[in-house]
Amino acid sequence: MDRTGTTRRTFVAGAAAVTGTGLAGTGTARAAAPRLAGAEAPGTVAVLGGGVAGLTAAHELAERGFHVTVYERRALGGKARSMDVPGSARGGRRPLPAEHGFRFIPGIYHNLPDTMRRIPYPGNANGVYDNLVAPREMMMARTGREDLRFPIPWPGHRPEALTLDELRRALTALLDTAAHLPAHEVAYFVNRALVFLTSCQERRDGQWERVPWWEFTRAARMSADYQRVLAVGVTRNIVATKAEEASTRTVGTLGEAFVLNALGRGADGPPDRILNAPTNEAWIDPWVAHLRSVGVEFRVGWTLREMRYRDGGITAALVEGPDGARHAVTADHYVSALPVEHARRTWGAALRAADPRLARCDRLRTDWMTGIQFYLTERPPLVRGHVNCVDSPWSLTAIAQAHHWTGGDFAGTYGDGTVVDCLSVDISEWDRPGVLYGKTAKQCTREQVAREVWAQLKAALNDTGSPALKDGALHSWFLDPGVDGLGTPNPTNEDELLIHPVGTFHNRPDAATRVPNFFLAGDYVAVDIDLATMEGANASARQAVNALLDRTGSTAPRCAVRSLFRPPELEALKRHDLVRYRMGLPNALDLG
Repeated sequence: MDRTGTTRRTFVAGAAAVTGTGLAGTGTARAAAPRLAGAEAPGTVAVLGGGVAGLTAAHELAERGFHVTVYERRALGGKARSMDVPGSARGGRRPLPAEHGFRFIPGIYHNLPDTMRRIPYPGNANGVYDNLVAPREMMMARTGREDLRFPIPWPGHRPEALTLDELRRALTALLDTAAHLPAHEVAYFVNRALVFLTSCQERRDGQWERVPWWEFTRAARMSADYQRVLAVGVTRNIVATKAEEASTRTVGTLGEAFVLNALGRGADGPPDRILNAPTNEAWIDPWVAHLRSVGVEFRVGWTLREMRYRDGGITAALVEGPDGARHAVTADHYVSALPVEHARRTWGAALRAADPRLARCDRLRTDWMTGIQFYLTERPPLVRGHVNCVDSPWSLTAIAQAHHWTGGDFAGTYGDGTVVDCLSVDISEWDRPGVLYGKTAKQCTREQVAREVWAQLKAALNDTGSPALKDGALHSWFLDPGVDGLGTPNPTNEDELLIHPVGTFHNRPDAATRVPNFFLAGDYVAVDIDLATMEGANASARQAVNALLDRTGSTAPRCAVRSLFRPPELEALKRHDLVRYRMGLPNALDLG
């Protein structure tokens, strides 16, 4: 039971009954969408893709009177969804919950939380947004060395004036407390951070987009701790890519946002937030139920194969149905909300010729970042928050989830009654040899991947004299089914992640294409956050809807699209830097 006395599954079933359909399949919703002022029932929209971007687009369009159908090849929620472990339920309990990777919704997000507030949930004044909880600490676990464990301050201290001296003191105090680095390395890194903070947008888009984070922070000259924590650790935590190639513009932009969040500036909430239940129960299922109730239709099991272009517009979306037959879906407007690696396969030569900017998406790169869950019969004595295993060859991050979930009776709710916690782990590095088999994750079988990850976790967490993870407490594990062919010459991953090597920013497309009835939504589309995230997916969908409204001449209100917070106190320094940048001079604080 949740705190309202109603189980999440009961709520979902009740919402489905109201709309006359279940949560999956192709049934037609019966309720009309409540229209915002100025919405004139302007036509039909086919949304191709049912992840966060597609569901956001459907949400915003339905509120503005459009008739929306969402086509999703696999499962609504996309990479954000949770899923059941097959055959794991016993005694009337639910199946063990699994996921592509654990949820992380920091306070720097504004657009996604706004959508969450507008998804009804029984007993919650702010909808599913009230299902967010804030871990109070995090840890960087170092193999064979002292772990760096520190609290997450919230509400943050809001300084009277955000000056460079105050920023310098805050950053230095954080690094001195959390990282125990040599004083000269702390001072140098703080200076690099201030250089970025005072850089104008033109310098960020130009100079810093071309410089890898590893080079910007001069990591090659520094200690191993500096490299692991501030170069490798930061890029893996923030942008899930390699420090040697990650764009300084992307890493710095997100690092700036997190620092300001910790200082209580421009934040929607605490720096770290997670859901208080499996994602589908706390968020995705209520969202789908709400969208059905306002008229959105869903076609699950339908795969987009081609966007057909002719005579200046999209004439149809060629989709493959559950029966394997191909169908031409027609609508007034089309929103492609697929991940970039899937979307670009559906753009033929004629469409690419109509908008040559689409071809730049071929240069965007994706990589593997995939989750595995370990189910435990004893609750591990871990930090109550996220753990970054900074020395693990496979760049592991993890969180023990059960004590963050409402109700507290994991064993009574899920599985066979013996599992008391779910340790959810993200594997970010799939091409580096591990510690057990000397093979990369892609070269290992699924069983070997599980054993290798468990060994790396124990190396990071069991080196303090008090073992946090016990072999005898390991009940079972579940590796994302989107990964296939492990241990063979050609492994595949259905859910890759956009990464951000230098130059990526200039290849990201806008939501509005040059084709009048065709729009893009997804975490690869150019948005202010410049990172493959659920926030980016949500913001891009809002931009796509706004572009569609502009194209149709609709008088409906535009979607609000919030940018990352920019502290006004630094604007004068950025204007000064703009003059220097245009004169070919370095940032005034850049000591090299």
